[in-house]
Amino acid sequence: MSDIKPIRRGRPRSVETEEAILDSAYRMMAIDGLTAATIDAIARESGVSKMTIYKWWPSREALLIDAFLKQAASMLPIPESGDAIARISRHAAAYAAALSGEFGKVQLAVIAECIARTGSARMFSERYLGARRDITVAIIKAGQKDGCVTSPEPATDLYDRIYGTLFYQDAFGFRAVTADHARKLVKSVLSGA
Repeated sequence: MSDIKPIRRGRPRSVETEEAILDSAYRMMAIDGLTAATIDAIARESGVSKMTIYKWWPSREALLIDAFLKQAASMLPIPESGDAIARISRHAAAYAAALSGEFGKVQLAVIAECIARTGSARMFSERYLGARRDITVAIIKAGQKDGCVTSPEPATDLYDRIYGTLFYQDAFGFRAVTADHARKLVKSVLSGA
């Protein structure tokens, strides 16, 4: 078998161009709403051709999710130090605070778009939630192993109870979701109290 790799046609994907597209898409969603974030408008705003956008993303929804993902990664990094409860508390508190601003508005709009276009939020889950959920579940499992997390429930269920509760309470206006509320929720869920 040969070690020669096939030659890729076309220019390689430019990091600067990709960032311009994603930043333009997110800015348009945040300022003008999702309906304004069309491929035509994003191409004009970013100074990139529509052909490039269509070549790099399989759909408008995929582009919008990736733009949201880039913003979420910069706004809500998952802490790399501290015990499991401290790390998840910091992240959940930051998430709760972000929900009250443009980030929360954009998140709801992107999820609604995915549901409206595909009949499910699977694309959002696969492109955004999956990787972040896996990382946080691994933190919870490590906490269970070292005794910091005392709840015996499966780590995936604990994650869902924390982040599902915050999202649900915020999205439907059942309570003001604050950083303090998020920290208390994490402690309650992970300590099995």
